[in-house]
Amino acid sequence: MTFALSQRSLANLEGVQPALVAVVKRAIVLTKVDFGVIEGVRTATRQAELVAAGASRTMNSKHLTGHAVDLMAYLGDRASWELSLYDDIADAMRQAAVELDTPVRWGGAWSVQDIRRWQGSMESAMNSYVDERRKAGRRPFLDSPHFELP
Repeated sequence: MTFALSQRSLANLEGVQPALVAVVKRAIVLTKVDFGVIEGVRTATRQAELVAAGASRTMNSKHLTGHAVDLMAYLGDRASWELSLYDDIADAMRQAAVELDTPVRWGGAWSVQDIRRWQGSMESAMNSYVDERRKAGRRPFLDSPHFELP
């Protein structure tokens, strides 16, 4: 099944860097999981709110400059945070990034600087990141909806 971005998703892409917009638009055609764009460009006020709530760890977010998007998975008409859906979305984003020769970093695998270069599934990239953090005695920070230009 082929999916399409809603008008709200397209509006949320306003101000986002064109290369990232192109990757998102290609990924929605490639994906096996429907998704929408829930955030693109953020204000400093919104970023401060997310940091205060623990949903973000930095005031130096790429959302402030239009270099990041957050995507939401949908199962039918229901939004979902099920992690495996985001692995699938990341696979589509990786394929789109490869096709468009655009470097992309995924918040589910922060240690992978450019998902185009990862050999394997995005699930394996995420597992590698989680293992790496745990071996270092640190908690992983999974932001699976997040994609950015490195």
